[in-house]
Amino acid sequence: MTEKTLTGKIDRSRIAELDPPRVPDAVLEGLRALGDPVSAVSDALDQMGIRGQVEASKLKPTIAGGSIVGNALTLRNVARVEDPMFVMQAKDNRMADIEAHNLARPGDVLVIQGISHGSNMGGVGCQIGKRQGELGAVIDGSIRDIGHSRSIGYPIWATGFTPMTGKWRLEALQINGPVEICGVRVHPGDLVVADDTGVCFVPRERAAEVLAFAREKTESELAQCARVDAGVPVPELAGVKRAATPAATR
Repeated sequence: MTEKTLTGKIDRSRIAELDPPRVPDAVLEGLRALGDPVSAVSDALDQMGIRGQVEASKLKPTIAGGSIVGNALTLRNVARVEDPMFVMQAKDNRMADIEAHNLARPGDVLVIQGISHGSNMGGVGCQIGKRQGELGAVIDGSIRDIGHSRSIGYPIWATGFTPMTGKWRLEALQINGPVEICGVRVHPGDLVVADDTGVCFVPRERAAEVLAFAREKTESELAQCARVDAGVPVPELAGVKRAATPAATR
C-alpha cells in the first residue's frame, strides 16, 4: 500500500494498523459468484462453531436488495460525557470516520462500533467512502442522511437512525482495532457478508473454509430446487423412500 497522508483527525497512536491483512481476492470473488451467500455463510459458521451472525432485525439495511462481500475496515466510537451544547460552542469535533475513509482500499466495508444517540456517519462521509471504493458500511449505532447514501448506492446496515449529529456527542477511540458489533467480535481484515437477511462476520483466517462450505451448500440447494421444478414428490424431496410395491397375487 502506498504511504498515506493522514488527516490528523485522530492521533496516530489510535490507528492500530494502517494496512491490515485482508481476505484474498479469490475468496471474495468466489463468494460473490454464489449470488446470495449470506445464509450459506451462516450455516458454515454454525458448522465451525463460530458466532458471527447478526439478523437484519438488528442491523437494518438501508437499501433493499443490497448485497456486499468485502473486508472489514474498523472504527470504534464512544459517547462523550460533556454537554453537547458546550462542546458545539467550543467546536470540539472528535469524529474520525474521515480518517477511516482515507485508509480505505477498494472492496473494504467500514465497520463501526458506535453510539445510538448521535450519527456515526452522514452523507458526506458516505460520499467519500463511495469515492474511496468502499462497498458500504455496517454500524452498531445510528446514522443519518439516509436518502443521500441511497442516492449514491452506498448501502448501510445500522442499528438506528437519527437526525442528530455525532460531532458533539462521540469520540473516535481507534481505527483498525477490534470492535464489537451486536455482540460479535470483528477484527480489521475480517470477511463481511451482508444482504437483506442479515450480516455475517468471518475471521479472516477461516474465510477459505467458509467459501468451500458455502459452495457445497449452495450447489446442494440449487440441485434440490431443480428437483422441485422437475416435479419430484414432496416425500422424495424430504428423503422418504418409497415403500416396495407388493407382488401381485395369483
